[in-house]
Amino acid sequence: MVHGLSLLAFSLLYVGVLLAVAWSGDRAGPGNPRLRPMLYALTLAVYCSSWTLLGAVGSASDNLWSYLPIYLGPLLLLVFGGDLLRRIVVVGQRQRTASIADFLAARYGRARDLAAMVALIVVVASIPYFALQLKAIALSVEVLTGMPRGTPLQDPALLSAVLLAVFAVLFGTRHVDATRHHRGLMWAIGVESVVKLFALVVVAVFAWQLLGGGVPAAVREAPLPPLPDPFAAQTLLAFFALLCLPRQFQVLVVECQSPDDLRPARWAFVAYLLIVCLAVLPITWAGEAALEGRATPDAWVLALPLSEGRVDLALVAFLGGVSAATGMVLVASLAIATMVSNDLAMPWLLRGADDKGRLGRRILWVRRASIAAMCLGAWAYSRAFSGEVALATHGLLAFAAVAQFAPALLGGLYWRGASRAGARLGIAAGFTVYAYTLLLPALARGLDFGAGWLAEGPFGIGLLHPEALLGIDGWDPLTHGTVLSLLANLAAFVGGSLRYRPGLEARLAAEPFVAPDAERSEADPEATGRATEGDVLALCARVIDETAARAEFAAFAAERGRALRLDAPADRGFLQFGERLLASAVGVASARTLLAAALRGSGMAFGEVVALLDEAGQQRRFNRELLNTTLEHVSHGVSVVDADLRLIAWNHAYQRLFEYPDGQLYVGKPVAELIRWNALRGECGPGAVEAHVQRRLEHLRRGVPHVFERIRPNGQVVEMRGQPLPGGGYVTTYTDVTDYKRVELELRDAAQQL
Repeated sequence: MVHGLSLLAFSLLYVGVLLAVAWSGDRAGPGNPRLRPMLYALTLAVYCSSWTLLGAVGSASDNLWSYLPIYLGPLLLLVFGGDLLRRIVVVGQRQRTASIADFLAARYGRARDLAAMVALIVVVASIPYFALQLKAIALSVEVLTGMPRGTPLQDPALLSAVLLAVFAVLFGTRHVDATRHHRGLMWAIGVESVVKLFALVVVAVFAWQLLGGGVPAAVREAPLPPLPDPFAAQTLLAFFALLCLPRQFQVLVVECQSPDDLRPARWAFVAYLLIVCLAVLPITWAGEAALEGRATPDAWVLALPLSEGRVDLALVAFLGGVSAATGMVLVASLAIATMVSNDLAMPWLLRGADDKGRLGRRILWVRRASIAAMCLGAWAYSRAFSGEVALATHGLLAFAAVAQFAPALLGGLYWRGASRAGARLGIAAGFTVYAYTLLLPALARGLDFGAGWLAEGPFGIGLLHPEALLGIDGWDPLTHGTVLSLLANLAAFVGGSLRYRPGLEARLAAEPFVAPDAERSEADPEATGRATEGDVLALCARVIDETAARAEFAAFAAERGRALRLDAPADRGFLQFGERLLASAVGVASARTLLAAALRGSGMAFGEVVALLDEAGQQRRFNRELLNTTLEHVSHGVSVVDADLRLIAWNHAYQRLFEYPDGQLYVGKPVAELIRWNALRGECGPGAVEAHVQRRLEHLRRGVPHVFERIRPNGQVVEMRGQPLPGGGYVTTYTDVTDYKRVELELRDAAQQL
């Protein structure tokens, strides 16, 4: 055994070494590019927490296959999901996302409510997971010293929580910019990853020597056990955990210094996980032979060297377990504190913050308080829930909770039709089912309440039994809750996205996520991109008449002293003209977003832009077509202008009456141009053309009803009746009253003759 004070001094010395490494890393700069992928891989190994290392031996002691899912899921993702990982890293860095909550919010149109929902779920899921790490440290101390946890003030987990909080505050909350690389902290995490791997391998080699350098006969002769019931569910949860756990997103995306580091780093991490998997086996076999019934299997990594008098190896194993626990808590607390400050506390932070410096200080203090609260809350949770089984179960529950982000995350990367409403409904539905089928039963057992509810269902309703919901029985509780929650999540996500389709702005915001390779890494505000004049013409032709669009662009090109060249790159003036033309139909904001983002920066293909316009304008065009159909059944000429004095509707009787050529009329045509065209033809009578234009525009702006007759140069008499529209605009009817006036004149002449 090791004396408690000696172990404390040894632990503090190790923490001091980590502090020195972090301090040096902060001042070392970016470092050697050749070593950077290796450091990146070691930070990814923060996935291997204390229960991933120490608890794996305990799981393998029950069933040889039980420990594999926690490694198999990440291995499958690393080997076959390289493109997915690269997409997440590239998009996350271009969008400057500071957490998985930021990532999802950015994908779905800066949805602050969605980010807050994700942050709340992460907090709920992480406290039990933090408690697991503190429990592992306390168990390690108990094994080495032979002293139980005792009173709260004598609990080594409390000291660990305080030290971890101080460490995270010192090296994780010095800068407001959450996307800034924490090089010092990552160097410390890298050292811890080396220590925990070294410790596990050393103990595995020692165990192999105890076994005589071979597999025990009992293991060789025994048949392979069947796969445990939750094997598939655990593998799926571990697969999603590598993407959705806050600490994994932090090291994978936020701390990545270059996406080029990902490929070598992921293969190095594959090797790391394979070594860990292999090291578990000899420790398990040796523990079964030497420690069966003498120590809990979760402590065999430490108890095995102690049983042979190797205190030095036990201390190395202790450092490995402590490294695994502290690395997880440090990175996760940093990531969660960022989410709490950015996504939950920001409305309060903005209140009364009249200068940037004051706001920055508030953000840092909220993050520091969040880290302290998470660490102390996890310690309190570990004290309230006694029993290793309950805590280990809650570790898997944390995986199941963050797995609810997977449909919105993966769907947002590959499906343009994924909407904010769908993501919100999916996560809410999935987490609700998860809480009912997994979280509440675990809490009920841990706190010893609700035995009847767990046995028979609420109010004795069997269909509402949390572990046999809707009568689905025969599955283990983890598989049951995981499958039902993810199915509910996926159904609500897809159904909500189909019911509440993303709008124009949301579809444009989604393009950097669904097509990251098409997006330029640096958007030059002065550049026009790949757009040609023909592309801009085709874009505008989807909203206004194609003939009219071609005529307008041809006239614009003629004013510049050249012909329209469809294959020529569109310069700034051409794009601005297209923007103005498009704005007449979809509005200034949408037109500017469409051209500036889609054509000049987002890399969005023109086919996608056209499809987007078709979808976004379906309702508008339907209403316009309904209006036009109605107007065509009116024998009078009718024209409608909006509040900006642009033509928005007319009928063919109006076009025939004033002999407008094809293409002259289109949605968004300034009415001033029509007045000027008529004045030049003598339709407005004698006088200066511009005087006629300004007088009639002023009349329209006043919005006064009017009735008057105009005698055209060909002798035709037209009665014009104008009526202002609510909210701005004007509708005018044009009636050919020539025959009526002729009859009226003949009757007047006849009356005079009589």
